[in-house]
Amino acid sequence: MSSKDSTKRTLIVAFSLCVVCSIVVSGTAVILKPMQDANRILDRNKNILIAAGLFDPQQDGNELVAERFSQFSTYVIDLNAQRVLDVQQLEELQIDIDVYDQRLVINDPKYSEALERQEDVANIRRRVIYPMIYVVAEDEEIETIVVPVSGYGLWGILYGFLALEGDANTVKGLAFYELKETPGLGAEVRNPRWTALWPGKKIYDEAGEVGLRVIKGQGSGDYQIDGLSGATLTSRGVDNLIQYWLGDDAYGPILAQLRETGL
Repeated sequence: MSSKDSTKRTLIVAFSLCVVCSIVVSGTAVILKPMQDANRILDRNKNILIAAGLFDPQQDGNELVAERFSQFSTYVIDLNAQRVLDVQQLEELQIDIDVYDQRLVINDPKYSEALERQEDVANIRRRVIYPMIYVVAEDEEIETIVVPVSGYGLWGILYGFLALEGDANTVKGLAFYELKETPGLGAEVRNPRWTALWPGKKIYDEAGEVGLRVIKGQGSGDYQIDGLSGATLTSRGVDNLIQYWLGDDAYGPILAQLRETGL
């Protein structure tokens, strides 16, 4: 066999292997996607329950998530129009609540937008225009509202959920599920001893402004949360995300509507 034929055979074998491997990888991705989507939704729903005080990760198993989350109704809101989207509007935007993930569309200009520096209090650069909120209501009376929040800490963006009582003005709980903060310092935002400081705190003062603050040192009264020791920038990041997401440029007007007229 000539060296020319040998080279040709080698190239054919290499090409065939590349094709086979590509098919295997593509097929595996297709097979695993439903499982990955299910795990992503499970994780999201579990963290919503943790924020609302309805799931204890130290004691409860994942098999309880679906049943406990079933009491929530999910809504998509338009932050620019400050309204809850109806079925027709969701269809026009091609948003399927069952699979929609606002984290995955953050770079899509159809669903998100860049923030001007002066308005980007939480230092997130872009925000989703159509976030989801989660509501528990009994006989049309709202009992719990959970909203997604995010903001830059020391090393990266913190992602979490903030749960409110039905009055849309009292904190029920806070849970961060993704962060890049320093273990033992900024990462203490996930410490149960620190998150236990949040329930019962008030958000809006008598003037309707966001009065809830994370302060340096020991907080007191209805509006203050202790800052994390040795984690000034992370504490400031949490304070900033509270100011932004609960303010007039984000959930503030929607929460005011819920307080006054309900859903």
